[in-house]
Amino acid sequence: MYKIMINKLKKLSKYQNILIIVADIMCIVASYIMGLLIITTSFSEMFSEYYIKRTSTIIAISIVVYQIIFHIAGSYKHIIRYEEAKDYAIYMILSVVSSGIIIVFRQMFRLPIVSRRLIFLASLFIGLLMVSYRVFIRFLLVYDDQNAKEMSAKNSKNLLIIGAGNAAHEIIKTIHQNLRSEYNIIGIIDDNKRKKNYTISGVKILGNRNDIINVCKEKKVDIIFFSIANIDVKNKKDILRICQETNAKVRILPGIKEIIRDKKLIDNLRDVEIEDILGREPVKLGGKNIEEIIKGRVVLVTGAGGSIGSELCRQIIKFNPKNLVMLDIYENNLYDIQQELKRSFPKKNITTVIASIRDEKRLDEIFSKYNPYLVFHAAAHKHVPLMEESPIEAIKNNIFGTYNVINVCDKYKVKRFIQISTDKAVNPTNIMGATKRMCEMMVQAKNSVSDTEYVAVRFGNVLGSNGSVVPLFKKQIAEGGPVTVTHKEITRFFMTIPEASSLVLQAIADAKGGEIFVLDMGKPVKIYDLAVSLIKLSGYVPNEDIEIKITGLRPGEKLYEELLMGEEGLQKTENDKIFVAKPMDITMNEITSKLDKFNEIIENENLPKEKIIEIFKENIPTYMPEKGGN
Repeated sequence: MYKIMINKLKKLSKYQNILIIVADIMCIVASYIMGLLIITTSFSEMFSEYYIKRTSTIIAISIVVYQIIFHIAGSYKHIIRYEEAKDYAIYMILSVVSSGIIIVFRQMFRLPIVSRRLIFLASLFIGLLMVSYRVFIRFLLVYDDQNAKEMSAKNSKNLLIIGAGNAAHEIIKTIHQNLRSEYNIIGIIDDNKRKKNYTISGVKILGNRNDIINVCKEKKVDIIFFSIANIDVKNKKDILRICQETNAKVRILPGIKEIIRDKKLIDNLRDVEIEDILGREPVKLGGKNIEEIIKGRVVLVTGAGGSIGSELCRQIIKFNPKNLVMLDIYENNLYDIQQELKRSFPKKNITTVIASIRDEKRLDEIFSKYNPYLVFHAAAHKHVPLMEESPIEAIKNNIFGTYNVINVCDKYKVKRFIQISTDKAVNPTNIMGATKRMCEMMVQAKNSVSDTEYVAVRFGNVLGSNGSVVPLFKKQIAEGGPVTVTHKEITRFFMTIPEASSLVLQAIADAKGGEIFVLDMGKPVKIYDLAVSLIKLSGYVPNEDIEIKITGLRPGEKLYEELLMGEEGLQKTENDKIFVAKPMDITMNEITSKLDKFNEIIENENLPKEKIIEIFKENIPTYMPEKGGN
C-alpha cells in the first residue's frame, strides 16, 4: 500500500508547491468545521444560515491571512523530506500568529464573523493538521529511502554502542538518517541499571559492561562505538579491556572539548590509541611561575619542527612571549608548525629560522640578532638503530651540535638553557643514548662555570612522536600485518607529547641550574601486550588475522629502560610527579678532554666500529654496549 502512495507522491512531486498550498487550504476548511462541531450543540445549529454565512467569511479571510503569513515566513520553500521538529514548531507558531491577526481584524473592523473562541480552536486544529500531513509525507519518503538503503546494504556492519547518553542519541540519529547502509545498530550498553530495556530512538539498551562479550557473540557484532566522552581513565580502560575480548573493532568518541568544537560525532570517532589502553590519568603539571618567566621574553626552540619541539612551541606561545624563535634544519616540519601557530595566534610574534646546530657561525648570527632569554634544545638525532649504523653523525649532531648551543647560550648570557634528554641516557647500551648522556654531562659541567642556568629534562618514549612504536603498529595492522616486536618481554615507559612538553616547561620554573629533572611515568608497559591490545581493538585476532612477529632485539636496544642511574638518587620537588637527580661531579676541563676524543672519531671517519665503541666506553663510564640484547 505504501509503495503505491510513494509512487503517486513521486509523480506529483513537480506540483509540490501547488499541492501543499491546496492541502493547507483544506486544513483550514476542515479545522473550522471541527471547531464548529465543538462549539455548536447540534447539526441543525451548525448548518444554520447564521453559521454558514459567518463561517464562510472567516474561512475566506483565514485562507488569505494564512497564505500571506506562510509565504512571508518562507514556509513553502521547505523540503518536506528534510523538515525537523523546529520546522513543525514554526508551523504551530505561524498558525497562532495568523489567528491573532484575524482576531485583531475582527475587533478593529467589527467584522460580522464568528466568535474568537472558534478562531482560536480552528488555529490549533490548523497547526496540528498542517504538521500531521507533513510528518506523514516525510515518513513515507524517509521510509522509502531507508528501505532502499537497507535493500542495497550487502556489507552493513553490526554495531554496538557503549553509553546511553546524548552522544549515543546523536550517533543513532546520524546513522538512521544517512548511514543505514553501513551500520545495523543492534543495541546499546550502559552501566546505569535503571536504563536497561529502555530505548533511545528505537534502539534498546541491552545491559551493562558485563554483558558486552555475550551481546557481541550473540549478535555477531562487527564494530563497537565507545560514545562516553566524560569518563575517568580507569573505567575507560576496564571497558576497553572487555571490548578487546570480543574481536570487534572499537572506535572511540573524542573528549568533551572536541565534541563542543565539532558536533559531527560520527566523523570524529577515532581508532583506539595507546593513551586509552594505558589507563592512567595524564600527569598534570602546574603552571607556577611559567608565565612570569616566558611572558614578554624572547624564547628560542631548536628542533622546533619535531614532535617535542613543535608541542613546546604550541605551549610556549600561550604564555605570551615577546618573540618565539623556532629553529630547525628541516624546512617542511618547520613550515607546518609555523602555519599552524599563525592560524591559531595571528597576533603573536613568531619567527622561523632554517639553521643547523652544527653551524657555529650561523648560531652566533641568530643569537646576536634575537638575543633569546630562554633556550629549549630539542634538536637531536634520536633513532637508536640508525645511530648504531651512523655513530659519527650522532656525535656531530647530538654531542657537538649541543656543545655549540651550550656555548652560544653562555656567550649571549641566556637566562636558562633546557636540554631535552631521554631515559636511554641512563646506563646507555646504544650510541644514541650514550650521546644523550654526554649532553647531560656537558649541561651539568657548563652550569658550574657560567651565569646561564643549564638544566636537562629526562623522560621516556613519547606517544605519537615521529618513529615511535604506536604509529608503526597501527600502520602494520592497517596493512594486514605482521606486527613486529623485537622481544616478547621488552618494556617501555610511555608519556604523551603534551605531558613531556609540560614537564619541560615546569623545569624552567623549578630550575636553579645543574639539575636533571625526571618525570614519574608510572609502570612500564610490555610492548607485546600493547601490540595484542591494538590488534584486538582493531577487530582482529592476534596471530590468526594479524601475526605478531618477534624479530629479535636490535643493536643497542635494551629490554628495560631506566629513568635513573643507581648512583644518582632522587630529590623531591613541589610537584609530586617530578624528581631531581643528584648532580654529578664533573668539570669543563674533563668535558673538553672527552670532546677531543670524540673529535678524533670525526676526523678519522674510517675508524672501525670497535674502536668507536671503545672511545665511547672510555669517556662515558656508564655506557655498556654489551648489555644490549639482554
